[in-house]
Order: sequence, then C-alpha cells, then structure tokens
Amino acid sequence: MDMATIALVDAVLREGGVRRAATRCGRAPSSVSAAVKRFEQAISMPLFRREETALVVTLEARARAVDVEEATGKITAILEGVGRETTAPVPPIGLVALDRFVRIARSGSIRATAKALGLGQPQLTRQMADLERHLGTRLFERSHGGVLCTPTAERIIPLSEALLDIWARLTHASADRFRRDVATWRLGAVMPLGPESEIARMLAALTANWHRARPRQPLFISSTTADELLVGLRSRRFDAALLDVAEIPADCEGRLVSQTPLVLAGPASALSELGGNLPRLLAACPIAVPSVRSGLRREAARFLDDTLDEAERRRITLVEVDSIPVIINLVRQHGYLSVLPQSSLARVHRPPAMIRLGPAYRQSLTLVWPRGAFATEIGELMISMMKMSAETRPPAESVPDHRPPNA
Repeated sequence: MDMATIALVDAVLREGGVRRAATRCGRAPSSVSAAVKRFEQAISMPLFRREETALVVTLEARARAVDVEEATGKITAILEGVGRETTAPVPPIGLVALDRFVRIARSGSIRATAKALGLGQPQLTRQMADLERHLGTRLFERSHGGVLCTPTAERIIPLSEALLDIWARLTHASADRFRRDVATWRLGAVMPLGPESEIARMLAALTANWHRARPRQPLFISSTTADELLVGLRSRRFDAALLDVAEIPADCEGRLVSQTPLVLAGPASALSELGGNLPRLLAACPIAVPSVRSGLRREAARFLDDTLDEAERRRITLVEVDSIPVIINLVRQHGYLSVLPQSSLARVHRPPAMIRLGPAYRQSLTLVWPRGAFATEIGELMISMMKMSAETRPPAESVPDHRPPNA
C-alpha cells in the first residue's frame, strides 16, 4: 500500500464516487478506480456495491472511513513536515518504505536494519534514496557510528508511526473479518411461509442448537428461492442449502428432511358451495402462486395440470406473488385460492378453509451440499438439530381429504 492510494480512496469515500473524486484530485477516473481496487484487495473488503447505475458505499467501508480519513490527515502532515505543497499530488510512497525508514531512524544503522529484515544493505540504501527523492528532502546524515536523522526526519517519525499504526488497524480488522468469514458456515434456505411455518421452526431450532454446540463457529442463514440457492451452492456462496424439492441435484449430496401435505386453501364459502367440482372452483377464484423459481410453485403447477384439462386451464387466473405471507393474506382476506403446506396454515391465527390434496402433493424439504465441499457429518448434524424440537410441535388441525381423479 502507498500514500497516494490511501489519499485517493479517502477522496472517493468523501465524494461518494470515483468520477467526483477524480475531478477533485485532478486525476483520471481510471487511475482513481485502480486505486480503489488496490485498496480493496489490500484490506479484503469491498468499498462499493453497484445498485442499478449508481455506486453505493458499503456499510463496512463507512465503518472504516474514519480510519482512512485519519490516515490521510497523517499523510498531509508528513508532506507539510518536509515542506511540500499540500496542493501537489501525493507521491506514491509505499508504507513498507516508510516502515523501514522508521526502523533505521530508531536503530541508527542501515546495516543493522537490513540484517534484521533479511535484506541486502545496498537494496535498503537505494530504497531510502528513493524515499528522500519522493519527499524532496534528506532524511539521514552519515556518521561514524551509522546514520543520524535530520531535523526533518525527526519531525515526521511520529507522524509516520501514527500512519503505520492506522494501516495496521485497518488490515487487522480485515484479517479478523476474513477469519470470521472462513470460520462461518453459510446455509441458504427457501423463504419461510411465516413464523409459524415448518421451515421457520426448523431454522430457529437449528440456529439455537448450533450456537450452543459450536459457539466458536458462527452459522449464517440466508433465505431466497430454490433456483438461486442452487446457483449459490455452485458458486460456493453457500456451504449447504435447504430446498423445497424432493430431488437432490446431480452434482450435490443431501438428504430429505421433511415432507408436509399440501392443501388447497381459500374462502370457506367458495370451497363449500362448489363442493367437489374443482374445475369450477379453480375458475371462480383467482389463484395466488409463488414464482416459478420455487419448489412450491412446481407442486402447485403439477396439481393444476393433473386436475384440469387444457380448456379448463385457460379459464383460470394465476396471480404470481413471490411472498408467502402476502399469498396467505390474499387467501384469508381477499377471496383468493392457493396451494400451501397444511401444517403452516394450520398454525395461522384464524386459518382459511382447506382441502387436503392427497399424498401425491407435498412440500418436500431437502438439505443438500456440494460434493466434497461439505462433510456428511455436518449435514447430518444440521438435520438432527433442525428436528430437536419435533416432540414439542403441536399436531396439525384435521382437514378434509380431496384426491384428484388421477392422484
């Protein structure tokens, strides 16, 4: 890392963008962008994320901005201490060279410092000559016993040490973060239907039991759709994923965790008035379904395909909503139909009317992990932790059966 890069990154954080910082510093945007990338690589932390056409400062970058600003203040003080114009571009002085300058100043000997660092004396001498050239001043005078610091060097030694301390703080924080990231298990899961759902109950049990059993190994859980979970597994963004499908992908290992009967939920009046005439019922009310990226949508589509002929399918109205709580409210309050897990609906306060769809239609939950990337023992441990509270779960309410003609 060098002083010019730190100063440019500080300008980017202050201005909130590369182009504005480039204008302020009189540098090409490509040079400023390259500085940001060097800084991000050095501290293993992204400074920005892209949102549509705009760059947004990350929360972690905001947390480090104070240190970057303080470091820039020390750089300015160092340049003022050697008599340089602060309006001039910051020279690309490496922090390694600055650290070696401080070591020589404290030891009083280039030879002894070179030996301690495992460097050749000529190499270290050349590096100090380059540092003096960039600063535009002499830092050392030769003496019989080694070297003596000039008054200018004496002024900037404490400033240089302070700058090095700030950089050590920045890199130490990123190293701690990297160690936490390496130690953390990342579980992706399909989105729970709500706090009463089977998925939410299992994930809560897993989180509590994992924390008790492995306090030094954090567990991070993120929810999204089944398709996106598979992408995350293949990119190693997740170590394992809880999918709402029964099949285990060909490039993964895993085990079925649970299966929950599905029901057709809707207004009690509509379900009772139309009796067993499912095609009329499905055509009479709009049907709320999640997106095609979810396993639950695939089961709903299979039920509709098995129940309706082509002409009947053209008469139904599907409304796609990628939020199960919203779907439940559409069913309870707005007269919609939907295909949902029985156990989750049964726990909802004042649940809607339901018709069980029979054993052919179930929501399956399967824990999967990439081959060779996730120990089977850990997978089995996760599954056992998810099920630890099974004995205390209340039984689902009884609902009438319906079996389509070809079920």
